[in-house]
Amino acid sequence: MSPETLTIVISAIGIVLTLGTSMFGGLTWVIHRMDARIDGVTGRIDSVEERLTARIDSVEEKLTARIDGVEEKLTARIDGVEEKLTARIDAVAADVTDLKIAVARLEGPPRHLITATR
Repeated sequence: MSPETLTIVISAIGIVLTLGTSMFGGLTWVIHRMDARIDGVTGRIDSVEERLTARIDSVEEKLTARIDGVEEKLTARIDGVEEKLTARIDAVAADVTDLKIAVARLEGPPRHLITATR
């Protein structure tokens, strides 16, 4: 092999190694930068998630308190209406009983102890 051919082969190998090393170094730099950006984005996402969780929890507490208040008010109103209806039904039942007694007296047999005047 001539010295010129050997020089060309060694130069080609050197160029290939230099390009390969440069490309490998560039790729590792890109991967490192991507990891740094992903870590930054992950941190931001985590902080947003924490704030949203706190906000959702506070809204849930407020809604629970409001629903409980409305439930208490409705229960009180329903109980009041129930008491009024019970009183009315009892009054109607007493009136119906009095009416039944009056109708029974009108339709019943004549009284035996009292003489009828006709």
